[in-house]
Amino acid sequence: MAGAQTIPAKMTAVAISQPGGPMVLKPEKRDVPQPGPGEILIRVHAAGVNRPDLLQRKGAYPPPPGASDLPGLEVAGEVAALGEGAPRWRIGDQVCALTPGGGYAEYVTVHASNALALPAGFTLTEAAAMPETFFTVWHNVFERGGLKEGETLLVHGGSSGIGTTAIQLAKAFGARVIATAGSAEKCEACVKLGADSAVNYREQDFVRAVKDATDGRGANVILDMVGGDYVSRNYDAAAMEGRIVQIATMGGAMANADISKLMVKRLVHTGSTLRPRTVEFKGAVAAALEAQVWPLLATRRVAPVMDMIFPLKEAWRAHERLEEGEHVGKIVLDVG
Repeated sequence: MAGAQTIPAKMTAVAISQPGGPMVLKPEKRDVPQPGPGEILIRVHAAGVNRPDLLQRKGAYPPPPGASDLPGLEVAGEVAALGEGAPRWRIGDQVCALTPGGGYAEYVTVHASNALALPAGFTLTEAAAMPETFFTVWHNVFERGGLKEGETLLVHGGSSGIGTTAIQLAKAFGARVIATAGSAEKCEACVKLGADSAVNYREQDFVRAVKDATDGRGANVILDMVGGDYVSRNYDAAAMEGRIVQIATMGGAMANADISKLMVKRLVHTGSTLRPRTVEFKGAVAAALEAQVWPLLATRRVAPVMDMIFPLKEAWRAHERLEEGEHVGKIVLDVG
């Protein structure tokens, strides 16, 4: 381990004591991890909270082989130590990073290529709200979905961390955005962020709303985290040659859909998960974000929407907040 500073042997972490509800999240002492080849050790100041953390807590989303069993997929802090072959970073650099797990802790190791410099003018708390959502949106909306300037993006769950990021990035790159959300307040938040229109899915048919907003053409790209009966409705809402990108199945993993619509409209229905991907893949996404998105952060044309911040030891409260579904934007843990 090269260039180490004084690092304690033990750290506080929040672990999943057993599968279950939010109260199974328990603070405990753990050994501070050591960075391997190509890795850096980050002294965590803040960690983002995401729905995969909830699934892992319930026992439904195990960490990939070799990853920490602790929840937490994104962090921000300062580089505390360098493994061999991590030349870009120096001790003391402030970074945010995507992790395969382990973020709910005072220290975490990540591959050096999966870290990004703290954007100028942003706090570490704000930066902790960025990696998971920015990596997800960039890959799925722009790389898999191929969203282009002048096209229309339909983003479901527009007030979520993913949704608020997708709205801002799509608008920044010249697309039209229609968002769905579950209340008038959340719809208003989407419009304030830049969405051209927002649909309260509890009161309106989003298919009809999309058709009305696009003069009957439909959405060119649809970012969906619902699945279930939304699959068939997405086919109806999509434009000819539309691309539907599935990133979660909160409404159910099974769907009953008329596949002929996919053929007639020449649709592409794709999807992806982020956590199991290789460090090389994540490093490529990080490089794209650094080149394409980090300049937008410099002027705050794009910025994370912050909902609430909880102390690390009260991670259970953050999980409750996320499960209640009343949040707008990101929930973050203050690690200290």
